[in-house]
Amino acid sequence: MSQIPLVDYLELGDTPHLIAQECTSCGARFFDRRNACAGCFGTEFRTVEVGTNGTLRSFTIVAHAAPGVPTPFVAGVVDVDGTSVKSNIINTPPDPEHVRLGMKVRLATHVIGTDDEGTEAIGFGFEPAEGD
Repeated sequence: MSQIPLVDYLELGDTPHLIAQECTSCGARFFDRRNACAGCFGTEFRTVEVGTNGTLRSFTIVAHAAPGVPTPFVAGVVDVDGTSVKSNIINTPPDPEHVRLGMKVRLATHVIGTDDEGTEAIGFGFEPAEGD
């Protein structure tokens, strides 16, 4: 079965992970292509792997969304070794009893959809780390 990542900065394979563009001048990281750094205006970047474990720093439980988007779900910001990653928190009930600030999370992938040829689109989120 063929798989493709939903976003360019998700690397699939044996160990799925995210890829960021890091400014060579100040170290700021971005998940999209940049002509210049928003922090220092540098113009040179290197590709770096982002870790797969992090800490939930901010979240909201979304109760109303665009038509066709199932709710509720948890949208959050995860700190992964100093890199902020905007992501949904998945594989846990979307309520304050199961999602809390400071909780340890890890990257997880999931199938978003499948086309007529059987190719799966793969998205990512962060799920609670075991033992948290």
